Amino acid sequence: MNKVAQVLGMSPMRVYEVATFYTMFNTVPIGKYNVQVCTTTPCMLRGAYDILRACEEESGAHCGGDSPDGLFHVMEVECLGACANAPMMQINDDCYEDLTPERAKLVLKSFRDGKPHKPGPQNARKNSMGIMGKTTLMEEPPAPYCREL
Repeated sequence: MNKVAQVLGMSPMRVYEVATFYTMFNTVPIGKYNVQVCTTTPCMLRGAYDILRACEEESGAHCGGDSPDGLFHVMEVECLGACANAPMMQINDDCYEDLTPERAKLVLKSFRDGKPHKPGPQNARKNSMGIMGKTTLMEEPPAPYCREL
């Protein structure tokens, strides 16, 4: 971080402020799979803390720490942007939504077994469609979709 500050011509404290504020930057090595559980209001109301506990149980890591085998790092984070599919977690770059504690454990187990689960909703939901299914935009939009370029 000192080298980054030097290259950018700024005080090292400015770099440290950014690196320690954002959860995407780690100042020490962490587990292979970074498990980030969203606990912002929509996720919290739908059981995010149960998901967090399930992740701690399955991984063996306490929130903010690594599992004994170094495979998982579990952390609590603010909004990851999938509020309609709450509760959710992100593992490295992939999001797992519509979780239950049992499903969260299955997802982590799949990573432990080396066969990661498919990201996205972990129930029958398609993308962020409501529980009643598609209710708008029922027909194809009229063509042309775009002007000729």
